[in-house]
Amino acid sequence: MPSVVQTRRTAPILTVLAMLALSSTSLAAQRAGVAQRDTMQKPEATEVWKPVPKVVTPGATNADAPSDAIVLFNGKNADEWVTASSGAPAGWKVADGVLTVVKTAGDIKTKRSFNNYQLHLEWRVPENITGSGQARGNSGVYLAWTGDGGYELQVLDSYKNETYVNGQAGSMYKQYPPLVNAMRPPGQWQTYDVVWTAPTFKADGSLDTPGYVTAFHNGILVQDHVALRGTTEYIGAPKYKAHGASPILLQAHGDPSPAISYRNIWVRELPK
Repeated sequence: MPSVVQTRRTAPILTVLAMLALSSTSLAAQRAGVAQRDTMQKPEATEVWKPVPKVVTPGATNADAPSDAIVLFNGKNADEWVTASSGAPAGWKVADGVLTVVKTAGDIKTKRSFNNYQLHLEWRVPENITGSGQARGNSGVYLAWTGDGGYELQVLDSYKNETYVNGQAGSMYKQYPPLVNAMRPPGQWQTYDVVWTAPTFKADGSLDTPGYVTAFHNGILVQDHVALRGTTEYIGAPKYKAHGASPILLQAHGDPSPAISYRNIWVRELPK
């Protein structure tokens, strides 16, 4: 059994050894921290190399279809479209590279169905347009047509033409007015560039995520990733009803003014 003297002599030695061990551990931790900071300060630490984005060849101009686009109207025929009510061939007039609404033929929709996409189209109100308010160059682009409704980006002559603001050109009809009025005068071509994110639904049919729209009118932002409250209704509140991939629809509105025209329509499918 060690003596009291031996115990008293050993205690300081053990204390020193413990302090040295702690100091060594602390020093190692400091060195590790310094090494980690040094690594993070190198440019390679924040570089991402994979996956490599696929190559998409742009069109000759920003209005022309890129290499991965589906051309919905090429100025020659309406083969990508059918009459919405019957599925018969589209009855609108194709001439001089332009697709003109035939109001008696009814709405037309794409043969294909889409989820998320980027859309480009151009439209023109005739120079001899007549009427006022909603009865002046009225049409619409339904970003998804569900069979008994959809989500309408309004087409209308909104150049010096007063109407309710959530029904003018560039509005998501009866939900979101455009941020600005970017309308050119009648007789000039207008452009819409749209990013559509389709709504998603749970297994029981209830809404999971709403539809979102970003839209540019003549290159000017008019809808900034707005969340839709449901289908765009003429009367009553918006509502959601479960659906999947859906066609795009162009409206043949029944107003008495001269018919509008479309051209250069293409779409790029985006990941779900």
